[in-house]
Amino acid sequence: MNLFLESVRSALASIRAHRLRSFLTSLGIVIGVASVITVISLIQGLSKSVSDQFEGLGGNGLTIRPHNEFKDVMRGKINYLRFEDVEQLRLRVEEIRDLSPVFSPGFSEVRFTGMSATAQVMATSSSYQEVNQRYARLGRFIGDADNAGARRVAVIGEKLIEDLHLPPNPVGQFILYGNEWFKIVGVMEKRGEIFGMSQDNYMIIPFKTGQSLIGNNTRPQLSITVAVRDLTRLDETRSHIRSVMRLAHRLKADERDDFEIESADQIAKSFSKLSATVTLVMGGVVGIALLVGGIGIMNIMLVSVKERTREIGICKAIGARSRDILLQFLIEAVTLSLLGGLLGLIIGYALGMGIAAMIPDFPPAVVPWWAVALSVLFSGGVGVVFGVVPASQAARLDPIDALRYE
Repeated sequence: MNLFLESVRSALASIRAHRLRSFLTSLGIVIGVASVITVISLIQGLSKSVSDQFEGLGGNGLTIRPHNEFKDVMRGKINYLRFEDVEQLRLRVEEIRDLSPVFSPGFSEVRFTGMSATAQVMATSSSYQEVNQRYARLGRFIGDADNAGARRVAVIGEKLIEDLHLPPNPVGQFILYGNEWFKIVGVMEKRGEIFGMSQDNYMIIPFKTGQSLIGNNTRPQLSITVAVRDLTRLDETRSHIRSVMRLAHRLKADERDDFEIESADQIAKSFSKLSATVTLVMGGVVGIALLVGGIGIMNIMLVSVKERTREIGICKAIGARSRDILLQFLIEAVTLSLLGGLLGLIIGYALGMGIAAMIPDFPPAVVPWWAVALSVLFSGGVGVVFGVVPASQAARLDPIDALRYE
């Protein structure tokens, strides 16, 4: 232990004696680690932001949508869910705690006192807020009575208040949609932006109101979101839903499903997998800078061995063993790498936070613990790998030849 501590002390003394050279030597490591941490922090921050969007469903949501392949759509063959499917699922799948059908009546323009805005309009039931865990901030959500009477009422997102220049509390105001006046009864909680697009630019109306707007001759792209009673039976519930849907759509045994069932956690996992792949690829690309930094350390350490040949000869002449010399130079290389890695870590974190703050609506940068640990370990590993050659060269020097070296 005393030998190790003495080697560390000697390595730090050598680094202090050549501060500028030591800094320039470790600069490649600094740049490499800073680049890796910056890229990882930005990607992980974006990944966390997107993953948070799915937390509202808590993994207990299943969404049934019509399945349409691009080639079939181009041929004019489009699959639809039916309004009857909603009742079939409600009555025949007991594992479902609640469900919420959603479709768009097809219009998108909303007006208020001469102002107009384009919004996502959804016709749904009162169970929408429970199934999707999204609630009204002001006023109330649409109720069963609103749906039963096909009332012209609406709940809007925060963005519409801004776009239509509505009062801060617009409850009770009337807006024009589809040539009909709708009374605002509530404002939903703000969800913010993702990928630069607002998630609050929407309007919700009762399901039967939407049906009356489109008439009986139009088939909308309906989707159904369900909340499962028991999460441990999610796969069983999915299978039961599939059986009921196939029976309702009169599909034969050899026919493919004309619908698809997705879970909220499935979408989140898909994005997490994509994020992990992007992180790995980008981290690998900028990680090349670490190898360049390692080569720089090896070159400077080789020069240092030449400069300190007489010093090595004196050490060996007074009893230092080859492994003592090897350990001293190896610790010096590792110390340079680790110091560069720690400095790069700080710079990378600062750059990530700064870049995220400069990009409008970009989520804050996040540096995961594994990225910090990996950077430190990799920096130390670079010091070991690229410090072995100059350290072993120093250890192999003959003391007589070293003392004669000019």
